Amino acid sequence: MPPKKKPIKVIHRKLGREKAYGQAWVDYRIIEIDERVVGKEYLDVLIHEVFHIQNPKWPEIQVLARATELCNILWDAGFRWVDLHEK
Repeated sequence: MPPKKKPIKVIHRKLGREKAYGQAWVDYRIIEIDERVVGKEYLDVLIHEVFHIQNPKWPEIQVLARATELCNILWDAGFRWVDLHEK
């Protein structure tokens, strides 16, 4: 049985200097998402960055297409993030 991978950590901060909505640090399994991104766009960015970590050899065009497709499927199915300030 292969060793268990550590969980992906998601950090929310402003990414204005990086000129990005999100970024993934594959080796550290860390995702950063701009804290100003909300709604469907947030879901798309989150999925996009997870795909980068899970599939580091995929070209950007493949990550973009698959992330957007999954985002649309989940959004159309009624998936929404409700922030209840629970941690």
